[in-house]
Amino acid sequence: MNTELENNFFRDRSSNDRGEAVANVNAHLHTPYSFSAFRDIDDALDRAAAENVKVVGINDFYTTAGYDEWNDGCSRRRLYPLFGIEFIALNEDDQKTGLRVNDPANPGRTYISGKGLHQPFRLNEPFDSQLQAVREASNRQVKAMCSKLNEVLEQKKIGFALDFDQIVRELTKGLIRERHLAKALRMKVYEYCQNDAIKIQSVFELLFDGKPLKSSVDDWAGVENEIRSNLLKAGGAAFVPEETTAFLPVQSVCNIILAGGGIPTYPFLADDAKGNYTDFENDLERVSRQLTERGFHSVEFISTRNDLHLLEKYAEYLYDQGFVVTFGSEHNTPAMEPILLSTRNGIPLSEKLKKINYEGACVIAAHQHLVKQGLRGFVDENGFADRSKRYEFVNLGKELIDRVL
Repeated sequence: MNTELENNFFRDRSSNDRGEAVANVNAHLHTPYSFSAFRDIDDALDRAAAENVKVVGINDFYTTAGYDEWNDGCSRRRLYPLFGIEFIALNEDDQKTGLRVNDPANPGRTYISGKGLHQPFRLNEPFDSQLQAVREASNRQVKAMCSKLNEVLEQKKIGFALDFDQIVRELTKGLIRERHLAKALRMKVYEYCQNDAIKIQSVFELLFDGKPLKSSVDDWAGVENEIRSNLLKAGGAAFVPEETTAFLPVQSVCNIILAGGGIPTYPFLADDAKGNYTDFENDLERVSRQLTERGFHSVEFISTRNDLHLLEKYAEYLYDQGFVVTFGSEHNTPAMEPILLSTRNGIPLSEKLKKINYEGACVIAAHQHLVKQGLRGFVDENGFADRSKRYEFVNLGKELIDRVL
């Protein structure tokens, strides 16, 4: 690494507040390359542009296949692209002690994002094979669920079956998720019933063992969520548990992210509708310390889940501790929500939260810019970060984003 070249990037960038307007940022968006509310990437980026969201981060499960399309689409719309990925990992020690991390139902299971990965993406061995194995395990699980779902359809004498290969071909970009299966069943039932609401309700009541459909048949997202909860989740007739190979250890996931040039990032679940937190997250000072000990220097929140004031409490504290903090909306369900971020019940982000989010995006922008050129980013190849230099990355990122906007 050329240290002098690296230093040149940061020379004369000592001020972190030059009075620039803070651009709207959504740093966590899923696309149809995993599962998404969006029709395609153009749909996502058109909506972002229409809502004046200028910095947008792709963040699909287990895949970077959408990066080129995301990059090109952002370029055409003068949006600044961030490149991320998401995994579900497993911490066996947390699992053994029953510690709920950021999955409220499964102790030890840990969602992890990577931010600021290489674009064009590249990944050397053994990490590329590890990532491919996770994708294949995920696909096998959903294929097994499709088989069990067809058994249910046959037992109930519904009159049709699902074609797994057709679902993969027509509804996915190669990675198939449980939500694709729910969507395919919803579409097949509607087609079979010729969109007759009474017949649709009757079929689902039969499939749900006498439990009536709660959602309106016009509420596709609601219907698909009921399919998942009644048939595909634990206890459902078509549920298949994930293979153990589908969950790499947390450190292995972080190593893949680092090998891909990215920043390992911890996604906070944070407060639920009743103000409750998971065991891992319920003590703010402790979780900040433990995340640092586990090698995380970046965190994110899906802001629509959280109360405004509780989100401010967590985000500001973590920001003050030197973490990179960003927010996103996911959009990994059938429900279409605004891309312009808000907190729970549609309450807009405060100016403090907008600034924290923007500065976090600036760090990621600077990181991916430097790493692309073979220089050290906010974290090095071993995952170490000098948090005292965060503002240098903020200011470089501002310049990079301003050039595009």
